Amino acid sequence: MAIRPGHLLRERYELTERIAVGGMGEVWLARDLLLGRTVAAKVLREDLLGDAASLARLRAEARNASGVVHPNVAVLLDYGEQDGGGFLVMEYVPGEPLSEVLERDRRLSPERLLPVLAQCAEGLHAAHRAGVVHRDVKPSNILVTADGTAKLTDFGISLGTGQAALTAAGMVMGTAQYLPPELAMGRPARPAGDVYALGVIAYEALTGRRPFTGTNQVDIAMAHVTTPLPPLPDDVPAPVRELVTAMLAKDPAERPASAAVVARRMRELVAGADAAPGPRDPDDPDVATPAPRRRRERRWRRPTWSELAADRVWLTVVGAGLALAAVLALTLGTLALGGDQPAGGSPESRADRLTVRNR
Repeated sequence: MAIRPGHLLRERYELTERIAVGGMGEVWLARDLLLGRTVAAKVLREDLLGDAASLARLRAEARNASGVVHPNVAVLLDYGEQDGGGFLVMEYVPGEPLSEVLERDRRLSPERLLPVLAQCAEGLHAAHRAGVVHRDVKPSNILVTADGTAKLTDFGISLGTGQAALTAAGMVMGTAQYLPPELAMGRPARPAGDVYALGVIAYEALTGRRPFTGTNQVDIAMAHVTTPLPPLPDDVPAPVRELVTAMLAKDPAERPASAAVVARRMRELVAGADAAPGPRDPDDPDVATPAPRRRRERRWRRPTWSELAADRVWLTVVGAGLALAAVLALTLGTLALGGDQPAGGSPESRADRLTVRNR
């Protein structure tokens, strides 16, 4: 399969311009002739045509990417194979990679950076919920549009639930500059590793340099394992320093519990403590049951007569009480005057009793 401008993929997608080259494939602008729209097509490199392992990896990328649906993840539209190669068709994102932004601007303020990374964290959380670990979170795999929307791309080395190993034993997958310590030590990939890589991006963008360096890829990878994290500069706000430092903890258990937690915290830092909190993901493990509100102490105050006169409930209760008291008073008076007379007694008998008593 010759990869040239004008080449057709499945007689539908016409390649127009190559925009990126990766370790396994090339990304092209393409025209969807059926729907008349611009898309991005990732095709297997010519030197890898017919390579079963590369084709299997491309299939795995397609499966993993197709299971992640989120506004901050580039949408997979199609997958196909022809002439010994394969291709992915994705939505075209009219933006620039974060790597180019950092190369041009060097440092980004927290106000500018955190909204972008919060979107990436939300996209990663969607991937993690779908059972997919990205494993290659880095600035070149984050596209930022003119309106500030961020999109995660390139699930080329992602790992899905139940996915068979596609690498040789002891082989480390990922980019050394953003490699979590546990992956550098050969441990399994977990969502916490993506949180770490996002923390490296945050550190790099806030300081203008990466936290760990070395003379070669192995040295850089081992620096993530053994070298203490250089402190962030004092001009970075303390709450931001604390969050980024937590994301870059050597022990995965000491990092934020999920990418959703990272996103929520970043948005809170941008909005400020007085902003109304946004909706929380029910799967967010850091969402605790809200603490009961303290009961306000209410001191009793004697009401005024004007207040009582305006209180209809009070007036009704008082009126009913007075009426009841009047009825009771009449009843007791009646019993006191003649309540001991036998029923049906004659006037004569009453007179006799009075005479006897007077004696």
